[in-house]
Amino acid sequence: MKKVILSLGVALVQLMAVNAFAAGEVDATDSKAAASTPATKAEKQAARAERKAAGAEAAKAAKAAENGDAAGGADKAVPSAKASAAEKKAARAKRKAAGAEAAKTEKNGQ
Repeated sequence: MKKVILSLGVALVQLMAVNAFAAGEVDATDSKAAASTPATKAEKQAARAERKAAGAEAAKAAKAAENGDAAGGADKAVPSAKASAAEKKAARAKRKAAGAEAAKTEKNGQ
C-alpha cells in the first residue's frame, strides 16, 4: 500500500511541476532583442551588392589557393603560340616512343 501511495504522490508532484512551468513564460521580456525597423529596398540592394562582391572575392581567392596561385592573378592560362603540323608530329612521336619504352620496362619488370 505504501508503494502505491508513494507512486501516486510522485506522479502528482510531476503533474503540478509541469503545470507550474507551463503557466509562465520561461524567458524574461528583457532578454528578447529590440524590434528594428525594416530595411528599405535601397538598403537591401546595397547589402546584397556588398555580399556579392565579398563572395566573388572569396571564391576567387579559394580558386587561386586551389590552383596554387600565389598572386591569384588571371584564372586562365595564357595560350602559347600555335604549333605547326611538323612540331605536333614530332611531339607525338616523342610521346609514343616514351610510352613504348615505359611499357617495355614495365613488362620486363614483372
